[in-house]
Amino acid sequence: MTDRLGFVDVCAGAGGLASGLESAGFSPVLLLDNKRQACETLLANRPQWKVVCEDLIEFLPEEHPETLDVDLLSAGLPRVKSSAAVGRSDSEPELRLLTATVYLVHAIQPRALLLENLPALVDSPAYAEVREFIEAELTHLGYRFRWFVLNAADFGVPQERLQGVLVALKEPWFHAFVPPEPTVSEHVSVGRALRRSMGARGWPEADVWADQALAVAPTLVGGSDNRGGADLGPTGTKRAWARMGVNGGAFADEVPGPDYEWPRSDDMARMLKITVDQAAVLQSFPPEWRITGQKTARYRQIGHATPPPVGRALGEAIATALRSPARA
Repeated sequence: MTDRLGFVDVCAGAGGLASGLESAGFSPVLLLDNKRQACETLLANRPQWKVVCEDLIEFLPEEHPETLDVDLLSAGLPRVKSSAAVGRSDSEPELRLLTATVYLVHAIQPRALLLENLPALVDSPAYAEVREFIEAELTHLGYRFRWFVLNAADFGVPQERLQGVLVALKEPWFHAFVPPEPTVSEHVSVGRALRRSMGARGWPEADVWADQALAVAPTLVGGSDNRGGADLGPTGTKRAWARMGVNGGAFADEVPGPDYEWPRSDDMARMLKITVDQAAVLQSFPPEWRITGQKTARYRQIGHATPPPVGRALGEAIATALRSPARA
C-alpha cells in the first residue's frame, strides 16, 4: 500500500474533517483547536494523535517542526461573517482565523491546502475582498486553486448541508486535481438514517415515524458558545423538522421507549425529540466516534463539524492529485 500522506488540521473541532481525511489515506501529524472539550473528544477517539489545545492565532509552527512541508493543511473554519473585510481593525474573530490559516501556509508550505467554510465565500460579492486576499497570497506562494460548493447530501449524509470549499495545490500537482463527484444517486432521508436508533428501546411506532420522515435533515447548526441550550436551529429549520414530526427546540435524553405514545400533534412542543447521538448520525460520524461533554457541548461540536464522508471525498480527490506524477 502507498505510504499514508501527512496533514495538519487546524480548528479541528470534534474531528469530523480529520476522521474523513484519515479514511482517505491521510495521517495527522498535528491537530489544533482552542476548545478544551474538542481536544478531549479528539483524544478520546484517537489517543495516539498529537493534539495541541491552543489558539490558532498564537500557534508557532517552528515549535512543531513535524508540521513543516507537510502534504496537506486542512481547516474547517468557523463561518466568516459577510460584513467582515480584510484589514479592518474590527475584523470578526472568524475572519482573523481565516487570515491566520492563510499566513500559516507561508510558514509550513504544505503541498496542498483545504479550506471549508460557508458557500457564499465561493462566489458572493460580499466576500470578494476576502477571496482576493486569499488568492493573492496563494498565487504569490506558487499555488493554484479551485473554489467550489458541495452538498453533503450528495455524499450519503442525511442532511442538506452546503459547504464552500477551496482546494489549493502547489503547481506540480494541481493538474491532477478534480473536485469530488457525488457518491450516492439518492439522498438518505432522516427516517432511513434514524429508523434503527428510534426503535432501539422498543418503541412500536418507530417504523411508522420513519416512513413519514422522508426528507433529508436541514443543516445542523451548532450555534454560538454564547447562546443558551442546544436546539436544531433557527425558526425555518424548526419548521422543517416539524414537518417530520420532530420538535427542533430541544434534545431528548434518550429515544422513545415501548410505552411512548406518539401524539401526532401539529403542536411542535408535543412532538418527539431526537437525541444528541442521533444528531451525530445525521452528521455521519462513525458509530464508534465518541463526542465528549454535556449535552449542549456535545451538540455544538457535532453541529460545527464537517461531515466525515465529505472529508473523505475531498481527501481522496486531493490524495489522487498528490500521488500523481509531478509536472515541472
